[in-house]
Amino acid sequence: MRKVELRMKEQEKYDVIKELVDHNGNKNRASKKLGISRRQINRLIIIYKEKGKSGFVHGNRGHIPSKALDKSISEDIITLYKNKYYDFNFVHFKEFLETEENIKVSYKYIYNILTKDGILSPKARKKTKRQFAKQKLLKEKKINLAMSEDQINQIVNHEVSLEDSHPRLEKPKYFGEIIEQDGSIHKWFGDNKTCLHLAIDKATSIIVGAWFDKQETLNGYYHVLYQILTKYGIPYKFFTDNRTVFNYMSLNPNKRTSEKDVLTQYGYACKQLGIDLETSSVSQAKGLIERTNGTFQGRLVQELRLNNINTIEEANKYLIEVFVPNFNKKFALDYKKFPTVFEISPSLETINYTLAVLTPRKIDNGNSIKFNKEYYQPYLDNELKCFMPKTECLVIKAFNGELLVTIDDKVYELRKLQRNTIQSKEFDETVEIKTVKKHIPPMSHPWKLASFKRQMVKSHYKHQYA
Repeated sequence: MRKVELRMKEQEKYDVIKELVDHNGNKNRASKKLGISRRQINRLIIIYKEKGKSGFVHGNRGHIPSKALDKSISEDIITLYKNKYYDFNFVHFKEFLETEENIKVSYKYIYNILTKDGILSPKARKKTKRQFAKQKLLKEKKINLAMSEDQINQIVNHEVSLEDSHPRLEKPKYFGEIIEQDGSIHKWFGDNKTCLHLAIDKATSIIVGAWFDKQETLNGYYHVLYQILTKYGIPYKFFTDNRTVFNYMSLNPNKRTSEKDVLTQYGYACKQLGIDLETSSVSQAKGLIERTNGTFQGRLVQELRLNNINTIEEANKYLIEVFVPNFNKKFALDYKKFPTVFEISPSLETINYTLAVLTPRKIDNGNSIKFNKEYYQPYLDNELKCFMPKTECLVIKAFNGELLVTIDDKVYELRKLQRNTIQSKEFDETVEIKTVKKHIPPMSHPWKLASFKRQMVKSHYKHQYA
C-alpha cells in the first residue's frame, strides 16, 4: 500500500479528527481548535471513516493549473537571457520579450524562473545579492543554519547634521525651472570608453538633451544646449557639477592661456542667453541626473550592442531618434501639462554664434592669425584687411565651424592661408574664380575682446558665470 504523506495543516486536521473519532471527543472543542464550523467537523469525520488518512490530502495536489504556462516558454526565456539579453535588467528584459520576441509574461514569472536558474539581475541591490549568495551556499552545503554569525546591534545616535544628510526635496513647479546636467564616462559601445552628456528637467524628468563625445567636453555640452534651445527654448537655470567645463581656475595665474580659458566659455554663453548656472561638488544634490545615468547604463548599453552600434555617429543618431523619445515616453511626465518658464527660442543664427568658442589672439608680422596649427587672414567684402603686428583680436569659432574674428569692434571673415597657391600665374590658364560674398553677422553679440576678458577674470576669481 502506498504511503500517504500529509502536509502540516493536513496532518493537524487528521490528528484532531482521529483523536475525536477514536476517543469519542468533544466536537465543539475540535471545531475551535481547527478554526472551522461544527458542520465541517462532521464532514471530516465522514471522510476519515470512509477514506482514512488519504482523505485528508488536498484534491488539487499534483494537478497542473489551467492557466499554467508551458514549460518550454520558461526554457526559451532562460535561453534568450543567457545568449542574447545577458546584460539586461529584468524590467528591460521583459519589455524586449514583448516587443522583439512576442512573449508576454509577468515580471514575477521572469524573476522566479531566472533566479531559480541561478541568474540574478545586474541591478539587484546589495541586500538581495547577499541573500542570493547565502541561498546558493546553503544549496551547495558549504554553510548550514547551525552556524553562528557575529552581529553588532548597537545604536549610538540616529540623528545626523544637515550638512552630512541629503533630505529629499520637492520637485520644482515649472518646466524649465531647473535642468540638471552631467557627463557619464562609460564603455557605452565598442572597446573604448566614451562620455554621454545628459540634461534632464527636474520638474518633469524629461531628457531635454543628450550627446556622445570622446571625453566630457565643451563641444558635448554645446550640442546638448543646442538641442534644448532649438526644441524647447531658453531655460531658467542649469544645475551641474564642478567640472572644468563650468568651473575652471588654474592654480598658476601665469598659465591661464587662451586655450585653457575655453573651458569657462559655457558659462559665458549662458550669460549671453540669460541662463543661471549653478554648480555643486555634492553628487547627492543632483540625484535625479545621477540616477538617470544609472538607468541609461542599465538600458542604453544593451540596446546599442543589440543594434551593432560601434561608432559615435551611429550612437548619437540612435540616442536622439530612438532611445531618448522612448525613454521620455516611458519614464517622464507630459511637459505640456506643466506651466513653463522656457523663453522663446532664439534664431538659428543667434544660437550658432552664441554657442561659439572665443579665443584671444594677436596679429603677427605676416598679417596672419595662428589658430589650431593653421594660419588665417582677415577679409571684409572679399578684400584682405591688414593690421599692425601685435594687434589684439578675438577669434570666433561658431557652432557650425565657421571662423570669424573681431578687431577694433568690427567682425571680419577668416580665410585659411594655403601652403601653396591653387593657381599659378606663370603656368596655368587664367580661370576666373567666382567668390561669393560671405554673410558677416552684426556686432550686436557681445564679441568685444574687453568684455570677454572681464568675464574670464570674473569667472576665475569670483566664480560667477551668469
